[in-house]
Amino acid sequence: MEKSAKIYIAGIYGMVGSAIARKLKEQGYTEVIGHSSQELDLTNQQAVFDFFKKERPHYVFLAAAKVGGIYANLTYPADFIYSNLWIQTNIIHAAYVFRVTKLLFLGSSCIYPKLAEQPMKEEYLLSGPLEPTNESYALAKIAGIKMCEAYNRQYHTSYISCMPTNLYGPNDNYNLMNAHVLPALIRKVHEAKINKQLNFTVWGTGSPQREFLYVDDLADACVFLMQEYLQNETINVGSGQEVSIRELAELVKKTIGYSGDLVFDASKPDGTPRKLLDVSKLRALDWKPKVSLEEGIRLAYTDFLAGKVRM
Repeated sequence: MEKSAKIYIAGIYGMVGSAIARKLKEQGYTEVIGHSSQELDLTNQQAVFDFFKKERPHYVFLAAAKVGGIYANLTYPADFIYSNLWIQTNIIHAAYVFRVTKLLFLGSSCIYPKLAEQPMKEEYLLSGPLEPTNESYALAKIAGIKMCEAYNRQYHTSYISCMPTNLYGPNDNYNLMNAHVLPALIRKVHEAKINKQLNFTVWGTGSPQREFLYVDDLADACVFLMQEYLQNETINVGSGQEVSIRELAELVKKTIGYSGDLVFDASKPDGTPRKLLDVSKLRALDWKPKVSLEEGIRLAYTDFLAGKVRM
């Protein structure tokens, strides 16, 4: 990418989009643009086309999405599939119509089957049933991947899809109604400490294994792939390391300095038993993350305390 190229980040004010914007500006890119959902409704096809016609971006990072944890996915499945299908369909097609040089579509590790062999390789996509708790979101993301592949095949575009693992970090969502597991734990443990609670409750048994990646590491990988990745194949982005939910909760407790007990509510769903991405394709390109989980949680908690979070 040329330093003066116009780069559009869909979802620039979200956790991932804002991290990509920081990384691009850090590397000297001067024409980074984006709008809030109030300024530009990405589910409105005409609004998206008008935006692309006016701005004519050269590169697009498609980081906009409706996201949430298990509770939100179970409660609002129609919202997740409807909103995400519209957002990605409008942007991908507009990128083709207005001749965007390259587009990077951000998917999710939840696209892989619930009981996929671990670690999960990119070719495992559509090889088995999905995890029911986030099926609507996963199906939308799979449609985005396949749309990128179809446009590459028919129109010879250069659209790539990267599948990040569980993310956390600056500008995360700490609303307990729709937060992911790590920000939800940070808020719960913080409030338990402040309120001098003797314990706090964690959904599920604590046994599921999860992989986490600090969002600035993801941003670094996205910019790297936009610059260097010449294939049109889907590529996983993760840390290559996993931790149980119980171990994660203990690490959050240690970081925050809370001495109370953990209580696991086994009546609540665990979700997928294990989710670890095979990142050998990305490692072969000589990229790896820089921020450890322990350091990342400390940085995320600092961001939480600063009050620049969504509650």
